[in-house]
Amino acid sequence: MPRKRTMDEGDELLARLGSLTAQARRRAELQRTQVELAIALQRGMLPRDLPAAPGLHLAVRYAPANLGLNVGGDWYDAFTMPDGRIGLSIGDVQGHNIEAASFMGQVRAGLRALASVTGDPGDLLARTNDLLLSLGSDLFATCTFMRLDPATGVLESARAGHIPSVWATADGKSGVVDDEGGPPLGIGQGIEFPVTRHRLTTGGVFVLLTDGVVEGPSLNIEDGLDQVVRLAGIAAVAGLEARALAAAVIKGAESVGHEDDAAVLVVGLDGPAAPA
Repeated sequence: MPRKRTMDEGDELLARLGSLTAQARRRAELQRTQVELAIALQRGMLPRDLPAAPGLHLAVRYAPANLGLNVGGDWYDAFTMPDGRIGLSIGDVQGHNIEAASFMGQVRAGLRALASVTGDPGDLLARTNDLLLSLGSDLFATCTFMRLDPATGVLESARAGHIPSVWATADGKSGVVDDEGGPPLGIGQGIEFPVTRHRLTTGGVFVLLTDGVVEGPSLNIEDGLDQVVRLAGIAAVAGLEARALAAAVIKGAESVGHEDDAAVLVVGLDGPAAPA
């Protein structure tokens, strides 16, 4: 009899192990499906084409996070505004799931739609903030929006809780953009976003990026930004293509030590042509 009880208990244990294994497989399959869906949402919402203008060179790189359910909502965008100037945006939605990827699409679409109403970057961010609050979501997003006049190089920028951009000129100067900025989009009513004016000179570049490029367990944000400043400075002095600089910056994201989204948008004037 004892031997029979031992065999019964063994059979029961095997049955439980089999059930747990099946559950684990189902959960893993569900996670994989959710990740694939979120990545498809991300890629489907990013622009397929970038605007063109004489002397303007744009290049982008995007590396989605795909570790477990760690799928975020980073985005980049570039489009021609009604007045002929170029609208540029980059941002990051709070969270790492399908909801974040979907919310990213709403933010990007909102910016594009409202750009037909106002071209001022600060006013555009303020209106987008109000729009997101009206949707009733618990999520928020950081964002930088720039309006560039390719004919003059004048670039107007407003920032909503996002990390600053990097600039470099062909004469060897480079640094991090020093602007005031405002809080993230979607956290409060009646917020104003200061506008900073810059000038993109011949052969110079601006690098817009998300924090997945420059910040993580293995690299703090100051060192990460310094790394991009050095790359941008070298690229501007050497006259490298915008796409070569974008590739070098996204490659540097591997040193941050985590699997977050990473997005880069490089803007240049009168440098070597860089196919979008």
